[in-house]
Amino acid sequence: MVWLSCGLAALAGLLFGMDIGVISGALPFINEEFNLSSQMEGWVVSSMMVGAAAGALSAGSISKSMGRKRALLASSALFIVGALVCVVAQGPTLLWIGRILLGLAVGVASFTAPLYLSEVTPERIRGTTISFYQLMVTVGILAAFVSNAAFSYIESWRWMFGVLVIPAILLFVGALSVPNSPRWLAAKDRFDEARDVLSKLRGTKEEVDYELGEIRDALNRESEAKGFAMFKRNPNFRRSVFLGFALQIVQQFTGMNVIMYYAPRIFQMSGFEGTSASLWATVVTGLTNVLATFIAIALVDRAGRKPILYAGFFMMGVTMAVLSFVLHIGATTTFLQYLAMAMVLIFVVGFAMSAGPLIWTLCAEIQPLQGRDFGIGVSTGANWIGNFCIGFFFPVMLTGIGGTATFGILAVVNIAFIVFTLLLVPETKGISLEKIERNLLSGKRLRDIGI
Repeated sequence: MVWLSCGLAALAGLLFGMDIGVISGALPFINEEFNLSSQMEGWVVSSMMVGAAAGALSAGSISKSMGRKRALLASSALFIVGALVCVVAQGPTLLWIGRILLGLAVGVASFTAPLYLSEVTPERIRGTTISFYQLMVTVGILAAFVSNAAFSYIESWRWMFGVLVIPAILLFVGALSVPNSPRWLAAKDRFDEARDVLSKLRGTKEEVDYELGEIRDALNRESEAKGFAMFKRNPNFRRSVFLGFALQIVQQFTGMNVIMYYAPRIFQMSGFEGTSASLWATVVTGLTNVLATFIAIALVDRAGRKPILYAGFFMMGVTMAVLSFVLHIGATTTFLQYLAMAMVLIFVVGFAMSAGPLIWTLCAEIQPLQGRDFGIGVSTGANWIGNFCIGFFFPVMLTGIGGTATFGILAVVNIAFIVFTLLLVPETKGISLEKIERNLLSGKRLRDIGI
């Protein structure tokens, strides 16, 4: 039942990924049809992030009042409507509206799915299951890249958006069959239902009794203050909200979504000529993203979160530095073209094995139960604010300061994130959510709340 719940909830990750990936292939044909300026191009890409930020910030109240399951249903309905609006768009304005609706869907899903997974899985596999959600994001990106490449031969960006409807319908049907979160049920004083759900999700009655007792204790602590009220009153909770916010900003400013949104353009800058050639190079990038995520799934509950983050940030920093150098001297030979492509692929490996899945895992783990909806809402909103900045300003930066400086900045930023991880990020491997909460609220340093 745990894995069924995780599989169905992770369909939200599939749609999340497809929505990220679809614009990279559709954009050249949208540009051709609507004759977009660089600023308009930035708006077409980043309008989804505006909707996603709004969706993420409102998802906390939706998930808290309706439950995680119904929030997933609502996001699937938004996916269907948004995709159809994009398909029928006859100009940039309606396309922006469709992208904003898709963004709202992604914002709700990106908030709810990791939260739901963290609350239904036991701590011994919690990191693995949330990493599985990120795997589905990468599968969605790859599926969008393959779809983009296939439809590029008939130059139909509308079909690229239209395929989003299929997994959205599957998510809606699938979400109807998963149980509600036992922690959400308990927070609504529905303890008998919470026990019934836990009985389906855990192996023994002893596990059920112990976990339900932990949940009761967590609810009793700070019971007079929840959500934003808890944020105002409790400085320790403010620290975890700050850390969640910072983690998501870090994830975005690695530059991964620059690669996902503008991969065809980056490959064209590196010497791959023709839209179809650059799109198929992008498919290789998406496949690498999927395969590298298995590294995180295999290691996150064995090696721990922090060692993997150190390795990932180092790989991303070095590869962006080399890509910057190649663009500086010019990819004038076949060797340099493939070196640039190799750097992009190794960068994707670094992200997919580290910051991609582990940031979502940590953000779902560090927030106390009474403030979890608010805390994850803030961090997910931060993700999409950062995503908007990257999506909007990257084409402007490429035009203004060039690829060499742009990717050089990303190299420096990724190396700096190693220091951030050392000083602030806790190791949460194998620790229950309730113990992390006790350590946080007792005033332990952020990097020590998993000890």
